[in-house]
Amino acid sequence: MPRRVVITGVGALSPYGHGVDVLVEGLWANRSAVSHQPGLGEIPGLRCHVAARVPAVDIMGIPRKARRYMSVMSGFATLAAQEAVAGAGLDLDQCQDGQTGVCIGSTTGSTLETEKFFREYLVNPDLSRLKSTHFFKIMNHSCAANVALALGIRGYQLAPSAACATGTVAIGLGYDTIANGRQLRMLCGGADEYHPLSSAVFDVMNAASVGYNDRPTSTPRPFDRNRDGVVCAEGAGVLLLEDLEEARRRNAPILGEIVAYASNTDCGSIANPDPCIIRDCLLRALHLADLSPEQIHLVNAHATGTHEGDIAEGQAINMVFGDRVPVQSLKGHLGHTMAASGPLELIGALHMIQQDCLLPTLNLDDPDPACGSLNLIRETTKAHLDCVLKNSFALGGVNTAVIVRRHSE
Repeated sequence: MPRRVVITGVGALSPYGHGVDVLVEGLWANRSAVSHQPGLGEIPGLRCHVAARVPAVDIMGIPRKARRYMSVMSGFATLAAQEAVAGAGLDLDQCQDGQTGVCIGSTTGSTLETEKFFREYLVNPDLSRLKSTHFFKIMNHSCAANVALALGIRGYQLAPSAACATGTVAIGLGYDTIANGRQLRMLCGGADEYHPLSSAVFDVMNAASVGYNDRPTSTPRPFDRNRDGVVCAEGAGVLLLEDLEEARRRNAPILGEIVAYASNTDCGSIANPDPCIIRDCLLRALHLADLSPEQIHLVNAHATGTHEGDIAEGQAINMVFGDRVPVQSLKGHLGHTMAASGPLELIGALHMIQQDCLLPTLNLDDPDPACGSLNLIRETTKAHLDCVLKNSFALGGVNTAVIVRRHSE
């Protein structure tokens, strides 16, 4: 029998600041974290001048021995992991017992550090000036490796890379690892740092928000008729997943239980999603959880505010759930935190379960009927929540869904 997997700790670095309490406060205040970024207007050809950045954080609490190998996003991931471990009441001996693993990914290695290297190298290609620590900041598994080093983790080290779905894929892999008895605990999530090229990637594809530079808090606009694209952001979200019996033995706090993870690939297009393939992913998650659509009380949508992406996701949700289940997205609050988006938004969903209350989708003023007939949440609403389905999708045809429920003995 697969083991039951629960969430016992969470940690966050978000555009609201450092910590889960700060994240939750910003979400429940329905405050946009998006702001105008003056430097973006100085880059020729870049039309998107808004982003959601993490306020300055102090990473000096991380020992220098570990800190010297960290990029910005590795620092984010480490601070979030430390918070998750502390919240779960896990001591360092347990982190280092070989039964705790780490599964944390990012979209790429550090773009900031890569740019720094090539700015120097292309001017003067003298490798004798290269610092020995530099590679560890740009390698693709930098976040996972640095978290493991900082906490002394001796178990699994996994570092998925699936663009915007990375953090949710990491949670799914961690869930599978524990359910199959390979580890007792897994620190799972994603992290990313903002770089102008983050916005540029979407701008080149005509998928970045460009029409609200003078009204930054009015974008992104998930499911709204006047949406015009992604607003890139940064941060880190980490969840400590744990075998239920181990969590009980430790008297650990149980924040929720993961009951299913599903993923599939849309091989028809690398960029344009197919609602029928997304539908199949959602149905697979329900099947794995042995739940009917009627037993889901909220869909926390990926919904980035792109024209085609919101339509495909909305239609898929409508095919599975009709117009009954409440649907909302947190991208209007946070922007798109890339690899961190899945875990950060799942932390938000856990708090909605705990509060029996639904957060609205910010900037959803005029729902687009092309997204299907959905029960879109537009204001804070009291509702009993037991089961939440969380979607994450990514370029490359990656579809994922996680179902988390209120824990019950």
